[in-house]
Amino acid sequence: MKIRYFILLGFIILTSGSCKDFLDTKPEDALFPGNYYKTAEELDFALTAVYHTLGSDPTYGNNALYLLGWSADEGFMNRSSIATGAFRLNNSPGDTYVTAFWRECFNGINRANILLENVNSNESIPAAKRQTVRGEALFLRGYLYFLLVQNYGGVPLKLTSSKSAVDVHIPRASVKETYDQIIKDMTEAEGLVQDIAALGFGGRVSKSAVRGILMRVNLYMAGYPLKETARYQEVINWGKKIMQDGASGHALNPSFSNIFITMAQEKYDIKESIWEAEFIGNGTEAYSETGRNGWINGIATANTNTGKADAYMTWTAKLFNSYEPGDLRKYWCIPFFNYAALPAASGTKTMVAENMTEATKYSRTPGKFRREYETLIPKMGTRSPINVPLLRYTDVLMMYAEALNEMQGPVQEAVDLVNQVRRRSWSTGIKSFTVTSEGSGYTTAPTVAISGNGGASAKAVLTNGVVTSIELDRDLTGVTFSLAGSYTAAPTVSLSGGGGTGAQATAAVFTLQDADVKPAFTASKEIFRAFIQDERLREFNFENIRRADLVRWGIYEQVNRDMAAIMTTDIPGSIFITYYSNMEVPKHLLLPIPSAEMVTNNKMLQNPGW
Repeated sequence: MKIRYFILLGFIILTSGSCKDFLDTKPEDALFPGNYYKTAEELDFALTAVYHTLGSDPTYGNNALYLLGWSADEGFMNRSSIATGAFRLNNSPGDTYVTAFWRECFNGINRANILLENVNSNESIPAAKRQTVRGEALFLRGYLYFLLVQNYGGVPLKLTSSKSAVDVHIPRASVKETYDQIIKDMTEAEGLVQDIAALGFGGRVSKSAVRGILMRVNLYMAGYPLKETARYQEVINWGKKIMQDGASGHALNPSFSNIFITMAQEKYDIKESIWEAEFIGNGTEAYSETGRNGWINGIATANTNTGKADAYMTWTAKLFNSYEPGDLRKYWCIPFFNYAALPAASGTKTMVAENMTEATKYSRTPGKFRREYETLIPKMGTRSPINVPLLRYTDVLMMYAEALNEMQGPVQEAVDLVNQVRRRSWSTGIKSFTVTSEGSGYTTAPTVAISGNGGASAKAVLTNGVVTSIELDRDLTGVTFSLAGSYTAAPTVSLSGGGGTGAQATAAVFTLQDADVKPAFTASKEIFRAFIQDERLREFNFENIRRADLVRWGIYEQVNRDMAAIMTTDIPGSIFITYYSNMEVPKHLLLPIPSAEMVTNNKMLQNPGW
């Protein structure tokens, strides 16, 4: 069961100022630092207020899932009724979502600063407790600055709490200075926070989380705009700390789909899912914090038994076409079914064919986060308790492989790590059937028997009394496309009944070796880099990192222009083409500094193009 760290949802209002000349009574509607932080419980409450920033609607509770345009070429926001926004690359500095994101990040930073200034107010609280709280607050401050620098560039570095309503004129730090502060905060935090094995869940910052995000921060510093390529070694250094941490024992979940089923069921898998933005509840509890994961970016349905999803995201033909035969991630990320209408039970599905036209590949919604697996009943109509993954062990392996390639080219260690990720999601089921003899005299389709206990199920297809093909049965759960089973060697196929004789067939199966990166893709550093870029699309789509990846690789503009050209051919005249063709550089490499900040802070400078 999900362990909820956020004991109290609410904001601790702290004020500071000189009012001795006017008042000598204690205020009843505010908490002063001197009156608070006296118990371990109060430290936890204050830390909760910092964590809450991650679960709020301006961040991972809602907006980051679609409205801020963090999806890029994996998909697009399909609400054409909203005329402007970052997702359409036609927003303005006054955009409410851009403003809310900026404001919420700085609110969280300010709460972290207040806590850091007061964490040692009562030294009778055990030092280990105070150090852990300090470490988490430092890391969260660094992480919020990481979100800001990725999306706005260099920002004001506010390292002390706001103590005056007029002390707001703070110049922007450079991108370099902002990243240096992030590294400083997170590096200090790594020595203070707890091991993930001791915590037992991924909703709280652990050493593994700090180390993994430090990998990501250094990887981004190695790319655009800083291009500090020496940072690749830091990616390796932090990656080794995670991969060699026997106590934490991180490992890939053997099943790709199970990663997300586990999240929906409010369980933790700390071997794979290292850090998550945490949500809980269905609106009936005294304390809950729900988000919109699975409602915004899930499979469209009005079926409240399954879990209603308005589904504001649509995947692209590029994502569809990126998967190879045998890659089971395709059928989880790109579902080939529709949920049956009410009053159908939860999980009842109508199957959809896989042979889509290029145009129809832009008409369906993603399936990574599926509300049908939620366990809290009743399910909320417009919100869910599904956590948002912020760091998976898979990404640790992929970041490590990428850094190795950048430093040494496609060495075997890097290739092996990518193969490990791909094999985890690869089919060992039946690839195809070959009818070696059609037989004769059949009045009904003969029964197909497949040897062994691999689990495959299939039917014969008749044409004019002969067997012309054998087709796998569909997987009615929708986890995979068909009931292909799992085999270590090709099974024997036999056909019986149906009134005829003589039909024979053989089966071929996928193997894990089929998943391995082909030599053509390891011919050079540049070619393997491109393969890793595509592999990250296949693995991490709709996990809120694709746009930032494209920017750091320096290909965000080109990818957008390519998408617009492809979509013009596939779905000519579609409004969604403009979501990519509106691209301007350097303008759209960053969000604009919000108008409210430009008006309030007279030392602020706007981003180029805005």
